[in-house]
Amino acid sequence: MTTHISRLADQFTAAGHGVHILAPYSGDPGTVRGYDLVPCGRPVPLPVGGSVARVSLSIWKRPKIKTLLRTGGFDVVHIHEPFAPVPPNLAAHASPALTIGTFHAFRERGHLYRMSKYMLRATPRRLDGRIAVSNAARRYVDKFFPGDYEVIPNGIDFERFATPVSRLEEFDDGRLNIVFVGRLEKRKGLRYLLAAYAELKWDYPDLRLIVVGPGESDAGSLRVMSERSLTDVVFAGRVSDEMLPAYYHAADIFCSPATGGESFGIVLLEAMAAGVPIVASDIEGYRDVVTHGVDGLLARPRDDMALAGALRTLIEDRTLRNQMGAAGRRNAQKYRWPAVASRVLDFYKRTAARPELAGTV
Repeated sequence: MTTHISRLADQFTAAGHGVHILAPYSGDPGTVRGYDLVPCGRPVPLPVGGSVARVSLSIWKRPKIKTLLRTGGFDVVHIHEPFAPVPPNLAAHASPALTIGTFHAFRERGHLYRMSKYMLRATPRRLDGRIAVSNAARRYVDKFFPGDYEVIPNGIDFERFATPVSRLEEFDDGRLNIVFVGRLEKRKGLRYLLAAYAELKWDYPDLRLIVVGPGESDAGSLRVMSERSLTDVVFAGRVSDEMLPAYYHAADIFCSPATGGESFGIVLLEAMAAGVPIVASDIEGYRDVVTHGVDGLLARPRDDMALAGALRTLIEDRTLRNQMGAAGRRNAQKYRWPAVASRVLDFYKRTAARPELAGTV
């Protein structure tokens, strides 16, 4: 969500619009260029749906936020996750401006939205327009707050990932590389990829698995590595934004075995932009990005043998890998940030032009 907001701000600023961001922030606001950043408290890690969200619990900031929204002269107030019961969302109704909400979340269970439904009963009626980042996110929020939602996806820095880079020397030795990118959280399903990799290594000894992302391996992953004596998995850890494209370009196959809770597949699109074929879990959110048999293969979630079967198909067929990689790159072009930002701006205008809101912007 942080990336989504900052990239939209970059695009809107470049188009000549004035942008203010109200968000939790722990750095120096003076280091943010191109738009005004108004810190709404320091970010606090909060476990949510198997991941960790960083939110502000600084309720005492609410009067300041309400005053700014009322007096700032804004044409549009765009709230991300409007029903999260934390600032600045609690004060979103304070602005007289056109108010838009974007919903990012998807969960198999709806505890957060279910609680919010009772805590923020009036808030849904304050939104003039609603956006969901995927069909999965739309279906999820619509169960608790029925209404009309425009699906406008997340974007990616297509050129950054599509631009060819020199293959990382340590992985340019003729072995076939499977790459995983993501936080080492249980719901990312790394344990199933490790089990699939152990199965495949018997037949493909030159196979290599590269794991990119912060965090510590969960207990299930550690158990698989111990039981299967996996000693050659490369754990690259957290890598810089500058280095990340090189890891995608080192991949022959990109694999994301997430078990659920994904509203979108940004890592899938980044890999597609790099021209890499995809193997991923057949889950909501990922189906919105990958077309099975065209730019990747979707396998039954939480099933290491199904995952191994999909990987085996691509391992054995270089032509298919190339075809899917090319199709994925074409698909990823639709998610360039300029295109996404243009759709958001168009939604503002169309919403403001509704008869009951005409003249808002």
